[in-house]
Amino acid sequence: MNYWLLKSEPDVFSITDLKKRPGQTEPWDGIRNYQARNFIRDDMRSGDLAFFYHSNCDVPGIAGILKVAGAARPDPTAFDQNHIHFDPKSKPDSPAWYLVEVKFVKQFKRIISLNELRQHKALSNMRLLQKGNRLSVMPVTASEWQYILKLE
Repeated sequence: MNYWLLKSEPDVFSITDLKKRPGQTEPWDGIRNYQARNFIRDDMRSGDLAFFYHSNCDVPGIAGILKVAGAARPDPTAFDQNHIHFDPKSKPDSPAWYLVEVKFVKQFKRIISLNELRQHKALSNMRLLQKGNRLSVMPVTASEWQYILKLE
């Protein structure tokens, strides 16, 4: 099993929104960064777990846990000319962008804030905490995963 951190702006899509979806599942679409795409397409597997991270908000941080509920597949929003994530270079027979279905697992009782994560030496190498890292999809090591779970 792999562990991940997936970022979303809570005013666009939050862990509460995921929890309210039918079946508590949703396609994690709209990824338009090649490195993040490669993680989804090449490395994510059904059953992997991920932290749901609220970004670009008053208190950015980890809001809960979700599970990858299906294999990567082409992101259909890239082919829809009326969609905000449309990409004219991406074609159904040669897709540039991929998504995975995610399923709600747990909402934390509190946000584990970015500032709090920075206070823990055990997390100093975490990709999220590295300068200049703005990826919306990133791997989390098993030791980082276990450590963060203890913070909640």
